[in-house]
Amino acid sequence: MFVAEAEVARPALAAIFAADVAGYSRLMGQDEVGTLRTLAAHREIMDRLIGEHRGRIANTAGDSVLAEFPSVVDAVQCAVQVQQALAEANEGVPKIVG
Repeated sequence: MFVAEAEVARPALAAIFAADVAGYSRLMGQDEVGTLRTLAAHREIMDRLIGEHRGRIANTAGDSVLAEFPSVVDAVQCAVQVQQALAEANEGVPKIVG
């Protein structure tokens, strides 16, 4: 018995987007309220852009976000726009190294 090509199950392919805050524990130790406020504002930006690029948030934990996209192009375009948007949001904020 032969199975028509259309009936063959194919694995779904997805692109994964993972992000977290560099130095999150240190930032929380220095200013918990300010860090959580900034994280919430940044998550609003990321969540919006993930949705605009056909992504689906699969998981969040603390400062991390894991999202799934139906295509690599969508995931990369989203990642670039997230970086640009967060850089703009952080303009004028002193960069803390350490």
